[in-house]
Amino acid sequence: MPLGPGLGASALGVGLGRRRRRRWFGAGAAVVGLLLLGTGVAGWVVYAKLDGNITPDEAAAAELARYAKERPTALVKDAQNVLLIGSDSRAGDGNSAYGRDSGTERSDTTILLHLSAGRRSATAVSIPRDLMVDVPACRRPDGSRSAPTFAMFNYSFQTGGSACTIRTVEKLTDIRIDHHVVVDFHGFKKMVDALDGVEVCLKEPIRDKAARLRLPAGRVTLDGEQALGYVRARKTLGDGSDTDRMDRQQRFLGALVNKAQSNDVLLNPVKLYPVLDAATSSLTTDPDLASLRGLYELVRGLRDIPTEQVRFLTVPRESYVYNANRDQLVEPAAEKLFERLRTDAPVAVTGKSPEEEGKPEKSAKPGNSTSSESSDHDKYTSPSPSEPSFEGNTAGDHTCA
Repeated sequence: MPLGPGLGASALGVGLGRRRRRRWFGAGAAVVGLLLLGTGVAGWVVYAKLDGNITPDEAAAAELARYAKERPTALVKDAQNVLLIGSDSRAGDGNSAYGRDSGTERSDTTILLHLSAGRRSATAVSIPRDLMVDVPACRRPDGSRSAPTFAMFNYSFQTGGSACTIRTVEKLTDIRIDHHVVVDFHGFKKMVDALDGVEVCLKEPIRDKAARLRLPAGRVTLDGEQALGYVRARKTLGDGSDTDRMDRQQRFLGALVNKAQSNDVLLNPVKLYPVLDAATSSLTTDPDLASLRGLYELVRGLRDIPTEQVRFLTVPRESYVYNANRDQLVEPAAEKLFERLRTDAPVAVTGKSPEEEGKPEKSAKPGNSTSSESSDHDKYTSPSPSEPSFEGNTAGDHTCA
């Protein structure tokens, strides 16, 4: 299940200038207010309820500790890397409607979120589920251990859960993962519904039986069930590729960020509580994040990040040489991206102009590094000629404008 953690759509607000001045993670301030309200008995009950919603991933912490010596070293003080994982588990309330519970879970969505030191920017990098990678030996749910293998990326989560996924990402990127967050289907729907839906802009009507979607073209506010179908659908929306689905997820996350900052949600306790309750009850995190205070420590500086500095892109990749239905990294573009994240260097993204939307890509797959030469079609960030740029979008991108 995607999150999201994705996908920029039109924001609700009063003017582009004011929208761009909005803070990305104003939730940090909201949690502070909640902590202050917690001095009263009723406030304490609310705080305790929300604090107890979050599930600590103790098993993953123990497994990562086992391999502590082989994990990458954090290079930049105060920069943070958070792995966001969307679980398609059918277990638990609300998830069984999406298929039989096989006792395992897979991840349709994995996003590496880099938060810069000083919280000047945030960069969310989608990792394709079909990317061919080296998966290390991992502990299975039954306690046995798998052998190292070369397989699709989502095999890591299916085999060894979040710990195996983290170690696979670290092996792939040489980037230290500081925290991780896992969200399931039901939690994603609850979050969207708590926000009274999220608006997207559809270029054409959607009739997708498998995704349970029947939507008109234009501006549409999706409820939780519709949003889940929209970000998960692959066979009948767009060109049917995982590429198209990741683009949709990224744009939806951008729209969700804007919606969370609109309509005084973060300043209105009546509106804020259902959002916080939905968000916290849907999370499984590393033990350091498994509390309101832990989450606040992570996000408190993020409220100062303008939406145009919240960037979404996909790791540079192309069709796998031995199987066109799988992906492989594009080098040296992928390593240039990973190096910039490791060293906390700015990541520039370029997008398409409206007249280019829907046209075939020149490269094998979107997300590959693009030319850093400026043009009338470049949006968001203008890198210097010596810096690489990557195709993507920002939370300030308003597709319905």
